[in-house]
Amino acid sequence: MSKQKILVVDDEPSISMLLEFNLKQAGYEVRSVADGEAVFEVMPVFRPDLIILDWMLPKANGIQVCRQLRQSGNQVPVLFLTALTDVQDRIAGLDNGADDYMTKPFSPPELVSRIKAILRRTEKNPDRIPEDDLLEAGPLCIKVANREVTLHGDPIDLTPKEFDLLHFLCRHSGKVLTRIQLLHGVWDYHFLGDTRIVDVHISHLRDKIEKNPRQPEYITTVRNVGYKLQGTRRFVPGSWTLKDSSMSALSSEGE
Repeated sequence: MSKQKILVVDDEPSISMLLEFNLKQAGYEVRSVADGEAVFEVMPVFRPDLIILDWMLPKANGIQVCRQLRQSGNQVPVLFLTALTDVQDRIAGLDNGADDYMTKPFSPPELVSRIKAILRRTEKNPDRIPEDDLLEAGPLCIKVANREVTLHGDPIDLTPKEFDLLHFLCRHSGKVLTRIQLLHGVWDYHFLGDTRIVDVHISHLRDKIEKNPRQPEYITTVRNVGYKLQGTRRFVPGSWTLKDSSMSALSSEGE
């Protein structure tokens, strides 16, 4: 079985060497580049399974690299590894298509654990909803395969993480989800992460889909618990048979 490949993008030689050593010890094939433009030179040849990406890079910064990858249709998983610690920077990275975000200094074992979680998530999951499904919550419609959302027939422009969050809420329609459960389900953060990321993304979603974000109709707040989305229906194109949108109960997790 061939090794999974990881591309390290960092202009600090000491960080690149540390990453290479630990990732090779974990069984990965690793290649490093030191600037943003080099990513697109090595991609067709190396074909990485995951990219570890610094934010502040010469020639093209990490956000530009990630955005260009996603705009070109390349969905290779991206993990930001950066010295920027502000929550808004973290949100910006995730909103531009990153799959995870870690700050320097970092724990190599935690980094490897995060990488494994991301790669697991990108493999086929037999429990996931088929990609050709159509989800509806009243006039709110989600076309999963095309990652398109409309409200009363008008398109809604969502960032990748906003779409993932709305999709996750719809899949678990009627259930109260804690912030920790949302971190687990949408960001795959299986640790005590910063739950403000959830609140900020909920706020952004409400601004785009609610008539009055302060009195939401779709995504409601359950005080001291979390959030809930009501009334989702699921259709499978071709059969157009209405199916129950509920899924197996999530494990109870406190905040």
